[in-house]
Amino acid sequence: MRICVTGGSGFIASYFHPALRAAGHETRTIDLAPLPPGLPASHLTLGDIRDRAKLVEAMDGCDAVLHLAAAHHDFGITRDEYFSVNEGGAQTICEAMDALGITNVCFYSSVAVYGDAPEPRTEATVPMPSSPYGQSKLAAEKVFQKWCRADARRNCLVIRPTVTFGPRNFANMYSLIRQIHSGRFLRIGSGRNIKSLSYVENIVAATLYLWNLGATPRFGTADRPGGFEVYNYIDKPDLSSAEVISQCYVSMGRRPPRLRMPLWLAVVLGLPFDAAIKLTGKNLPISTARMRKLCTQTKFEAQKVRDAGFVAAVPLAEGIDRMVKWYLGEGQYQKPLHATGGE
Repeated sequence: MRICVTGGSGFIASYFHPALRAAGHETRTIDLAPLPPGLPASHLTLGDIRDRAKLVEAMDGCDAVLHLAAAHHDFGITRDEYFSVNEGGAQTICEAMDALGITNVCFYSSVAVYGDAPEPRTEATVPMPSSPYGQSKLAAEKVFQKWCRADARRNCLVIRPTVTFGPRNFANMYSLIRQIHSGRFLRIGSGRNIKSLSYVENIVAATLYLWNLGATPRFGTADRPGGFEVYNYIDKPDLSSAEVISQCYVSMGRRPPRLRMPLWLAVVLGLPFDAAIKLTGKNLPISTARMRKLCTQTKFEAQKVRDAGFVAAVPLAEGIDRMVKWYLGEGQYQKPLHATGGE
């Protein structure tokens, strides 16, 4: 099969391209940025997912769409932009698929759609998104759900990932590893809060297992083998923030420090950094929002994917170890080559 990957120059896409090829599929890409060096050759259309003509160009001849493109960074994006890219982009993708007769799509949403919903947060939980990002992702899900309902031949697999990490990722886990490696990291709070995580190779494998390209999807009903289906993806068992931090130290061959700072004191000391961010408009590595985020529980459930028969190959501790080893070997000397819209 030929798969069009939106946001195909991004981090998660960089693992999908070789995985899809290994399964015998061909990939095409649409992104605002070029493909990073070392990524297996793929036909690239430089363009915005809100541009219907560019989407049709990228999708022409494809059998299915893997939709990873998104406005997703937590700094410097307006509410209108989140909705324009995430909801509006979903609508334009549906229009382009209709123009080409494509009826199969996998959409990467986010656990951010749950927002303030109480635990346990499963696929049956009523979403209560509290951020523009989560709200726009839920709006995009509704676009695809409406699209599926309009034609029984259509199917959409929705994956709601938690924070996804691994080698070549320069987001939250990278920042944590870099701070620990620098020797300037200070443990804040009790560390007992759960931080649900997803290792990139596991979520890619789970997606391909559920999507089951070239065969009947592993969701739907006997009368309608496709349809619209949602799966959370979280690697289990969960780790606490203290366990994540400790694993980073262990992978570096260092002993975790015993000293901890109460969150309230850290927030007070972080206020000058907040002021500097507001004055300069720069996304500094230290802020009270980041401190609170590290100490906040973000726990989600993913029993549904396990009930479907998927078994993750890489335990979380090993995934963290792989990323730390990549960081020590090469990641610390690299910077993201471009800002991409891929998840």
